[in-house]
Amino acid sequence: MEPYVFEDFFREHYPQVRSALILALGSVEAAEDATQEAFVRACVRWTQVRGMERPAAWVYVTAVNAARDEHRRMNHRSRRQDHVGGGSVDEIGQAVDRLDIVVALESLAPRQRTAIVLRYLASLRNDEVAQAMKCSVGTVKSTLHSALKKLRVELEEEVAS
Repeated sequence: MEPYVFEDFFREHYPQVRSALILALGSVEAAEDATQEAFVRACVRWTQVRGMERPAAWVYVTAVNAARDEHRRMNHRSRRQDHVGGGSVDEIGQAVDRLDIVVALESLAPRQRTAIVLRYLASLRNDEVAQAMKCSVGTVKSTLHSALKKLRVELEEEVAS
């Protein structure tokens, strides 16, 4: 079996990591920066990263940490944008559903939004989400529970209106 080539890994995972971080961070610019930083770090350490059980999970965790570090550096400014970009053209119904989900995600606190995106969109395990968010697995579970409860209410209100 040939070794996993970084370029193949990059092509396969970059779009998903970027999209997940756009939703988690609420900013295309911040997501791009964090995603690029994580893939640069993965490239530099590729011989170690490719041998990991889940190298993509390592990239997600690294990207979230890079975003957190940047947020700390830029704490005096608001880095949030009002729109989500990228992606392919959806059919009208799918686009409306996606917009409802994005609006519902935006209603969550940043910590809840990050937990939801990492767990369900990035498919990280609870322990990997905890590592990325620098908290316990119990905190992740509690945060996810609260976030899902709020999302259910938000999405039910959207359907009712």
